Amino acid sequence: MTVEAGTPENPWTLRTPPLTSEYEAWFDTVGGTDVVVVRVGKTVLHYDRRCVDDLAAMLKAHGDWMELGSADEQKDARPGTVEAWGRAADNPVGGWYGLKKGLRGRFAMYVPPLMEQLGLAEVEHNPRNNRMRAL
Repeated sequence: MTVEAGTPENPWTLRTPPLTSEYEAWFDTVGGTDVVVVRVGKTVLHYDRRCVDDLAAMLKAHGDWMELGSADEQKDARPGTVEAWGRAADNPVGGWYGLKKGLRGRFAMYVPPLMEQLGLAEVEHNPRNNRMRAL
């Protein structure tokens, strides 16, 4: 019997946009909330599961490439980037998609490769300044 991909038992193995690091991601429910779980080494991050559909819709409406602009929670995100949108007060959840205080950033590092895996977006894989767009 094959275990469905994208579960805790069979996570996706993904690479960051510059292809420099590998990590695992899967869908789960934590504390009654549907989440995207990302495990980078021993660090575990949670993003609201809605981010996948919301980001896909935003990119479709945007209609062009958008810079990723990944940044840690403690750093400001560059305006007009996927990272800035992932924490903006005017996005569909009204703020951060990241759910673990102190680890809410890096949305644009870990969610875009998942979107690519799911066939929802195209992501560039350059050493720096990567972008994504809806498919």
